[in-house]
Amino acid sequence: MNRRFAFLFAGALLSAGFLFSQNSRADDLPPIRNVPVLDQPPILAWPRDEKPLSADITDPSADTLSDLHGVLRGDACRRLDLLLSTEGNYYMALRELVKSILKPGTPGAPGSFLYTTSPPVSLPQSRANALSLGNLRILCRPEVAVASWPTIRKLQQAGLAEGRPIPVIQGEGEVLLVKKGNPLHIRSVWDLGRPGVRVVTPNPVKEKGAFLAYARTLYQIAKNDPHPPAGWTAEKLFRAVYDSSDPHKWVAGPRIHHRDEPWSVAYGHADVAILFHQLGLATQRAFPDVFDLVPLGGTIEHPRPLPGSVISTSVLVRIRGHWSPGQKKAREALVRAYMSRRFTQILRRWGMKRPEGFGAGTDTHMP
Repeated sequence: MNRRFAFLFAGALLSAGFLFSQNSRADDLPPIRNVPVLDQPPILAWPRDEKPLSADITDPSADTLSDLHGVLRGDACRRLDLLLSTEGNYYMALRELVKSILKPGTPGAPGSFLYTTSPPVSLPQSRANALSLGNLRILCRPEVAVASWPTIRKLQQAGLAEGRPIPVIQGEGEVLLVKKGNPLHIRSVWDLGRPGVRVVTPNPVKEKGAFLAYARTLYQIAKNDPHPPAGWTAEKLFRAVYDSSDPHKWVAGPRIHHRDEPWSVAYGHADVAILFHQLGLATQRAFPDVFDLVPLGGTIEHPRPLPGSVISTSVLVRIRGHWSPGQKKAREALVRAYMSRRFTQILRRWGMKRPEGFGAGTDTHMP
């Protein structure tokens, strides 16, 4: 790793004021004074045609469009039946849903649509009617957003949400992603504090929500463990990972953690990653000869999240806008697909479930 990357990343973090204080909404965790090393392959950062927009999902390691240039705007947006802005934590289930229910030509499916599976950019994307990825700019407002409750509440506060938000997906806690064969014999969160075990996390500035979720999981599981290893506490473990004197102990990806973290474990400078259960499952299924998973409660097939695990919830909300009749029809078709029994079955196959009380009080028919 070129230490210049680490220096530049540290400067970016400090300039952003990234300190775990009450203002950063992490007052339930010990303060973190270190910054991670940015772990990404050496790349040539080609100049982009335009300055990145406020909602930008370009990841120099995983997602970039250097040779597709263009702008969608105005009439192109009106001709687009559906634009969905969603977090990427369930991308594998959404892909299956699109193939089974929303595939063009299927009765009731939109004729043309785009969707993004990225860190939560729904607020700036909806506010500015703009999204950039590499050299492609989509100057359209999404009709629907799916995100965590904090993002949904911000959309409501900005006057961008329409109608009642619908919780549609609940996670099953987290897992540890390790190299095939688990060469360092990592069995629990306590092993992440061992010397020589390098930990990769989401980018704490660009994916703050995921970073804090995994940091809380680490800390709270340790805090709730009735039988910690001799001489260890949750605070000591937290310090060992995030405030280590070893500059290689803590690394982070540049932008999109569900792609960056597996790369770091497979080829980069990390030995272990904390991931949401469904992301770990999708990664291991995609690369069975590269990765193994360590459950944090129960088994991989039958998870029982340990006390202290962060349980993620994804919430759907319609976005306010001047939609055509065709766009409104496509939007409702998408909502019905998210609420369908078929999607419930898809979620189960990927280690997720419906939130408690799912369907109660909604205005959507569930086929």
